Amino acid sequence: MNFVAKTDIGLVRNENQDRVKAEKIDENIVLAVLCDGMGGHNAGSDASELAVNTIFERISSGLKADYDCNKIRNLLISSVCAANSVVFDASKKDESKNGMGTTCVLVLVKEGKAYFVNVGDSRAYIIDDGKISQVTSDHTMMSVFLDEKLEFVERKFITKAVGIEPNIEPDYFECEVGLDTKILLCSDGLSNYCNENEILELVSLQKLDDAVSSLVDFALKKGGNDNITVVLIGD
Repeated sequence: MNFVAKTDIGLVRNENQDRVKAEKIDENIVLAVLCDGMGGHNAGSDASELAVNTIFERISSGLKADYDCNKIRNLLISSVCAANSVVFDASKKDESKNGMGTTCVLVLVKEGKAYFVNVGDSRAYIIDDGKISQVTSDHTMMSVFLDEKLEFVERKFITKAVGIEPNIEPDYFECEVGLDTKILLCSDGLSNYCNENEILELVSLQKLDDAVSSLVDFALKKGGNDNITVVLIGD
C-alpha cells in the first residue's frame, strides 16, 4: 500500500490553511490525516496544524499490533477528540484565535481494512472496480437541508468542526480494502470543483503521483478559489 499527498495554496487565498500528514507507520499500515483550517489572522493554520500533529502522534504512538477493530475505532475517535480539546483550549488562551477550528478527515489502512473518521466537509472516497463512492458525510447545512428536506440555507456553512466546541462527536466508518482499491482524502478545495465522475476518470487512468497532480491541476483550472489538498492511497 503506497500513498501520495499534495497541497496547494490555490489561486486566490493568501495563505494555505490546509495541513496534511501521511506516513507508513508500519510496513503494512498507512495513516493519513487531512485538516482544513478556519479562522483569520493565521488562526485557521494554527488550528489545522495543531489538529494534524495531535491526531497523528496519538494514533501512531498508541496503535498496537494486536488491536482489533473496536480498539482501533476507539483510538481514532479518542485522538480526534483530544485534538478538539487542544484546539479549543488554544483558542481560549489567545483572543486573536477565538473561534478557530478545522475540518478533519483521516484514514488508517491496516490488514485489508480501512478505518475512517471525519468532522466537517473534508471528504474520503473509495475507488474500486471502476466505481467511486463517498465514504464520509459532510457536516454542512446543505447536507442537513438535503437529508431533512428543510428550507434552503447557506449550503457551505459548517455544522461541526474540530476546536469550535469543548466536546465533539466525530463520524466513524470502516470498510474492506481490496488489492485494487484506492482511497482518496481531500479538502473542499478539490471536491467543490470536481464531481465524482471527474475524480474517478483522473484517478483510474494514472499512477498515484500523476493522478494527484492531475486532480490539483483540475481544481486550479476550475478557478482555484480555495486551498487544495489531496491524499491518494493504493498500490
